[in-house]
Amino acid sequence: METITAAFVRQCLPQRDPEGHKGDFGKVLCICGSVGYTGAPIFASRAAVRTGAGLVFLGVPQSVWPVAAVKSDEAMPFPLPETADGKFSLLAEEPIRRRAAGCDAVLLGCGLGRDWQTDTLVQDLLNMEKPLVLDADGLNAISENSELLQKRPAVTVLTPHEGEFLRLGGDLSRGREAAAAAFSQKYGVYLILKGHRTLIADPEGRLAVNNTGNCGMAKGGSGDVLAGMLLSLLGQGCETFDACCAAVWLHGRAGDLAAADKGERSMTPTDLLEQIPYALKNI
Repeated sequence: METITAAFVRQCLPQRDPEGHKGDFGKVLCICGSVGYTGAPIFASRAAVRTGAGLVFLGVPQSVWPVAAVKSDEAMPFPLPETADGKFSLLAEEPIRRRAAGCDAVLLGCGLGRDWQTDTLVQDLLNMEKPLVLDADGLNAISENSELLQKRPAVTVLTPHEGEFLRLGGDLSRGREAAAAAFSQKYGVYLILKGHRTLIADPEGRLAVNNTGNCGMAKGGSGDVLAGMLLSLLGQGCETFDACCAAVWLHGRAGDLAAADKGERSMTPTDLLEQIPYALKNI
């Protein structure tokens, strides 16, 4: 098992062409949010911007769009069809596919909430031929149909904490390392098993552990930031395992910088976002 280091992350990050334009640095799509979970799409999309993506599109339910529009300066939010209680409906599938066709990577999950239409929508979108990050309720939506992951036509990254991992059918009885490796190989996915000393596993059996981060990050919204950072690196063309390792390490490093500034008790995911530039700059 490898330990992620600053030197490793430095060589993972894609070079930026001094003559490049915004279209050269990744176009990414976040499908996030629901009524009651309006912060998640903002954290994810802002993190994608902060980590270097050239264009960040943010699809949210119609009722959430006014909130997202006010809070978004760099990301580009747009409304999508919703259920009666403000979650994505099945009618969102076609416009999501149309937007995804012009993007380099897609994130599904942050703040989706649970509804049979939303769960079905996530499952139906698994056949998109784009690198896909599944987080939070995007994971819960497939928890009873994990075998669908084996049919994915493109790279898939899952970002569960241990509870979500168990709901997906993961087995922690032999320890986190063995569990992550076995799940990744069984389903052909890249797995980020979050927690103290977050693990990254790939389908070929490679395994890495992260040693940045602190307990001040154990607040709602921190995982949305990680998902957006990962999406950004995938969209910029990072090799998938490298993107996973770099996103996790930089996320933890930003958290350590936020804790040094504000303290572990008082730091917030917003503080985490504000430290991403310094985490990147320092390496």
